[in-house]
Amino acid sequence: MKHLVVLGLAAAALMAADFAAEGDRWWVHIEFLADDKLQGRETGSDGYREAVKYVAGKMETFGLKPAGTSGYLQPVKLETRQLVEEESSIAIVREGGEEVLSRLDVTQSTRADLAPAVEAAMVFVGYGLRVPEAKYDDLAGVDLRGKIVVYVNSTGPMDAPGPVKSHVGTASERWAVLKAAGAIGTAVIANPRPRGGGGRGTTASGTTPAPDDRDAATAEGGRGPGGGRGPQKSFLLADPELQESVGQRVSIAITRRGGDKFLAGSGHTMDEIVKLAMENQPLPKFPLVGMLRTRAAVKRETLEAPNVAGVLPGSDPKLKDEYVIMSAHLDHVGVGRAINGDTIYNGAIDDASGIASMLEIARIMKESGAKPKRSILFVAVAAEEKGELGSRYFASHPTVERKHIVADINLDMFMPLFELKWIEVQGLAESTLGDTIREAAKEYGVQVQADKEPDQNRFIRSDQYSFIREGIPSLAFKFGYEFGTPQDKIFHDWVRDRYHKPSDDLNQPVDKASAAKFNRIIASLLQRIADGATRPQWKDDSFFKRFAK
Repeated sequence: MKHLVVLGLAAAALMAADFAAEGDRWWVHIEFLADDKLQGRETGSDGYREAVKYVAGKMETFGLKPAGTSGYLQPVKLETRQLVEEESSIAIVREGGEEVLSRLDVTQSTRADLAPAVEAAMVFVGYGLRVPEAKYDDLAGVDLRGKIVVYVNSTGPMDAPGPVKSHVGTASERWAVLKAAGAIGTAVIANPRPRGGGGRGTTASGTTPAPDDRDAATAEGGRGPGGGRGPQKSFLLADPELQESVGQRVSIAITRRGGDKFLAGSGHTMDEIVKLAMENQPLPKFPLVGMLRTRAAVKRETLEAPNVAGVLPGSDPKLKDEYVIMSAHLDHVGVGRAINGDTIYNGAIDDASGIASMLEIARIMKESGAKPKRSILFVAVAAEEKGELGSRYFASHPTVERKHIVADINLDMFMPLFELKWIEVQGLAESTLGDTIREAAKEYGVQVQADKEPDQNRFIRSDQYSFIREGIPSLAFKFGYEFGTPQDKIFHDWVRDRYHKPSDDLNQPVDKASAAKFNRIIASLLQRIADGATRPQWKDDSFFKRFAK
């Protein structure tokens, strides 16, 4: 009977909702956050701080209680690193001769813990993966001690579910395995199978670009839009315990041209390696001829970019001390290379849309008098574009007891570009949250689909991944579509034409009413999780269950 009452109330809410008006209110938040005045909300910038003030003010207006460490704010201390090019170099030493490499061959990534000077042997190890679950090991029989590991940044022919590939293919997980095997650094050949679709990394795919003869800086860590010839800044959490590249004394990105130089004399060629990788075939393993000699001078600075947190307290005497997190990232990539005369990367869809939805859902709950049993904690996180740093810090240092966080629901450029008929759910099969979102979407006549492009690795490429790594069941979302439909084309045209470009601004077609409908579904999902008799649980066959505390 209680279930029928809930459905009846939900149906009534659906009939009462004015999606057109709610969509307009949602868009007002985006108009502020993606205005040129905020200069693209670069992490730690004046524009970012204005966005922080706006979100904190709206949280207060919409009845959320402060949930940071300083009112609504949780300061996040960051470190930036930038290569001093004139004092840095990379060379291959063979038979007493030294071949100095240029930026058309290689670049060094300051996301790593670069040593001032290194000279070490090199070994090529295919895709650089060791995954016991998949009975896959590129490192078997290879001595990596004291060496620089060269590999192709792909998961290749490994037979494993998408989430497993996503996790083990991250730079941090790869380095953890290589470091444990004795390696002191990496030199990476970019994935020759380019992919599109938004998220962390250096391209829309979250991977390094396909290898070619362009400036290798395009393959370096970091997600800035600059596109210039100078070295980019890398951002890291200032807390050494949260820096995952400790011990990585060398970190190099290799272009197609540079790859030929690394492989010279080995009996293998870049054409051979790229062809095999394009076909997802196994790659050979072999020592490289010569030594790699690097020098690295790094300029370091510190800055601060706060997370913003507000809580809707729970109503149940016991369950109110448990928390459902709703997260979205507040930053974007700032000002950069001009495209069609525009240098401001406004980030309207990525991710002012998610922040706007967070605020609107808080407003809806306040005005409806919602009284969830568990508390709902809304968190606007910093520095997602720099490697999910704000959410990583919050998940590691939550402002509430970590053991009492039951779920994370994350919104990152959910793409309200057409009528909402399908919701694509990343993580749908991983936890009982998948069942809950099906119920919430059904109320509004919307169907649920799993990630349509699992090779895009989206489930581990936004802020939900920070919570997943702490063992917290999580979901992320996109507007869904069917392959071959106009919506499919709209989605991928947006990724090609607007993702991380100045054209992701206020002058683009958006389905505001469908965004409002989506917000209602997420509000229902949050309420259902908050009121559930039991906490969400990872499914027994989920790869991510291992992280549960």
